[in-house]
Amino acid sequence: MSSELRREPGTAEVPQKGMPQQPELISSPLATSPAPVPGPNAGSAPVVETADLHPGPPQQRIPRWLERSELFLRVMLRMYIGLAVCYAPWSRVFWDRNPLFLQFPTLSIYAANGAVRGLISGLGLLNLWIAFHEAIRRKDE
Repeated sequence: MSSELRREPGTAEVPQKGMPQQPELISSPLATSPAPVPGPNAGSAPVVETADLHPGPPQQRIPRWLERSELFLRVMLRMYIGLAVCYAPWSRVFWDRNPLFLQFPTLSIYAANGAVRGLISGLGLLNLWIAFHEAIRRKDE
């Protein structure tokens, strides 16, 4: 393996192994800055101007109607998904005649178990509970 020398301005020659197309994995050393000199304000916090923290235009508030419509759509979607997941394990069309279960008979044995159906329905009920909880919690704000 050949070793090539690579020299950066202001540094000594450093042998570099590897191909020249490879990115440099070692960063160059940073210049150290002097430590702040303790003065009469050594115990107090530094003063920061607020104009420097927010250089851009002032932030605009989201309109209330947009927040409410987003909440309504999110709650409705979660309720729909929750109802579908609660209903699916007990439906003959969605569960018993599922092409995935027909293709993999071992999977259909587990899917036909009542505990598995109850677990899936429980996930749907959890989704419904989250939807109602979010609707009530956001209604108070």
